[in-house]
Amino acid sequence: MTALPGRGARLSALTDPTRVVFLALAGVILIGWVLVAMAGGQFLTLENIVGVQQRSAALGIVAVGQTLAILAGSLDLSVAYLISLTSLVAAEIMAGQDAGVVPAVAAVAGISALVGLVNGLVITKLRVHAFIATLGVALIIKGIVDHLYDGPAGRVPESFQHLGYDRIGPVPVSALLWAAVALAAWFLLSRTRYGYRVYAVGGDPDVARLSGIRTDRVVIVTHVLCSLCAGIAGLLLASRLGAGAPTVGTDGGYDLESIAAVVLGGTALAGGRGGVAGTVGGVLLLAVLDSLFNQLEVNSFVKDVVRGVVIVAAVAVYARRTGMLGRRRA
Repeated sequence: MTALPGRGARLSALTDPTRVVFLALAGVILIGWVLVAMAGGQFLTLENIVGVQQRSAALGIVAVGQTLAILAGSLDLSVAYLISLTSLVAAEIMAGQDAGVVPAVAAVAGISALVGLVNGLVITKLRVHAFIATLGVALIIKGIVDHLYDGPAGRVPESFQHLGYDRIGPVPVSALLWAAVALAAWFLLSRTRYGYRVYAVGGDPDVARLSGIRTDRVVIVTHVLCSLCAGIAGLLLASRLGAGAPTVGTDGGYDLESIAAVVLGGTALAGGRGGVAGTVGGVLLLAVLDSLFNQLEVNSFVKDVVRGVVIVAAVAVYARRTGMLGRRRA
């Protein structure tokens, strides 16, 4: 019988893939500094560093939720449309009034939890593969958004826009929000029974079930948390835009981008191995690459090609390393 993943699996956030992605991040920063300097510019400026933090915050929050889902052996393709929906709902409820902020946040939390619950139930009770289940839910949300909204709607009060634009010293408030979400997820995964069960279910659901873990419940809770992260990202983007937008989630590509960041951070798509620390490194790597491309005025085609090569190369390196470790143990 396969051994149940335990402390060793939960400490995978500090193993080789995480070190690799942060070393790659340092390498990209060094290369970017040299290339931009050769072009007559400056790469490591305060403005650029703050910009990277602000641009990566929404993706980082979504990627943290996606990490939970992937670690449990699942994934969520509905997050992009959920972000759009929650930004619209929040902005319409706020209607430019400070008194609407709390009801808007509560409504977003309720909608996000409901979507996550539906995703989890379809996957666990109807036995639909996560890819198809969450894609189907994404299309349902898309239909609702397309039917109800033709363009931007609602208005966010100025007090709420501080979330998207204010800084505490050199650190944007949005980056602090991302850090808080990441730390909360890290705590859940490394310091609670829930985290142990997520790794167990992702590692081998049959063994986890035989060990007394309610695997369906773990997957459902994981999807609820993933959707709540998407809802938080929707609130953040609404605060930046000053209104809700029906394409803010899809334009940002938060579904596939979040999965790419998780995989780039060393979390196995099959589940059971990885962690939040690697995801943070993956998000920052993508954000720094974007900043470098923007400063060098690289066209969008080359951007996508390079990003794709980086992701494929990272996954190949991790797969090769995992295979070598498996042969050594055998």
